[in-house]
Amino acid sequence: MDKLNKKILIEFIIPIFAVLLALIFSDILILIYKESPLKIYKLLLEGTIFNSYGIGQVIFKTTPLIFSGLAVAFAFRTGLFNIGGEGQLYMGTFVTAVIGAYLPDSIPRFLAVILCLLGGFLAGGLIGFIPGFLKAKTGSHEVINTIMLNFIVLAFINYLLVTYFRVPETLHTKEIISNAHLARLSEFIPALDSTYASLAFVIAILTAIVVYVILWKTKFGYELRAVGHNPEAAATAGINVKKCIMMSMAISGGLAGLIGLNYVLGDKYYFEEGFSSGLGFMGIAVALLGRNHPLGVVIAAFLFGVLSEGGLVINAVVPKELVDILQAIVIICVVASTTEVRKILARGK
Repeated sequence: MDKLNKKILIEFIIPIFAVLLALIFSDILILIYKESPLKIYKLLLEGTIFNSYGIGQVIFKTTPLIFSGLAVAFAFRTGLFNIGGEGQLYMGTFVTAVIGAYLPDSIPRFLAVILCLLGGFLAGGLIGFIPGFLKAKTGSHEVINTIMLNFIVLAFINYLLVTYFRVPETLHTKEIISNAHLARLSEFIPALDSTYASLAFVIAILTAIVVYVILWKTKFGYELRAVGHNPEAAATAGINVKKCIMMSMAISGGLAGLIGLNYVLGDKYYFEEGFSSGLGFMGIAVALLGRNHPLGVVIAAFLFGVLSEGGLVINAVVPKELVDILQAIVIICVVASTTEVRKILARGK
């Protein structure tokens, strides 16, 4: 088996192997609760994929996970571990909400949405650029820097919110103008009526396509991936490694800054303290399962979206925390499977 085909096979097999292992472990847990695994899976699928309300909610929950997974995957492709998605998404979402709230009411809808998107991307990108700059100029590890920045950014935004931007007696900003609202998908697909799915999902899919084009169809993307494979060899080939590190972290942060787009422009229409529930960190799981490829990220995000909504569906039969355990098992299995699958394929040389 040639090297290229083996690499493609590994990228394809590992997520499937991991999910199958996770299903085996989840079967055991379900049996401990004295329930039938088939009954639980049937209930989960019927409540998510096979009914219009369920699929709408799955799409809604998948959308931020796509942005989060893309943010982590983009940095991974340059050999960087961006664990600062939580801080980046908070900054991006906050700026998106503030811009949307203070735009003039007469501004055209398209322009209002573009300005909100741009503001969120640039704000998240700025927070991502800081650890990238420190990594490039001082060699300090991006994991430590991004973790510390999470605390700093969250505290800073809470200060701004409470002191200057909150609606009195609440912990959220004023609502964005109506022209900055994203249309609900139910306007185009009536079956999705009463769900929160919006055009943010379409923007997320388009973003995944753009990320793929950048990484695999441009010289800039080739340089980023070259740095990720071997920074010393990339530098020898004339690639500006420091620039790639800073740009990669900035773009990764910008993608994370769009995570809250679903909520601010498509659902709540304001920024609220504590809205995220760990979405920035979930991107790590999505990127790992998706093998740091945009298509894989979209599929993995959809899977986690199904599990997230499915947890509410099966809660009447087994604790919804079982789904959280299943998600954790999937990631553990992805990490474990990477080594095992490589060993199996190595024996077949």
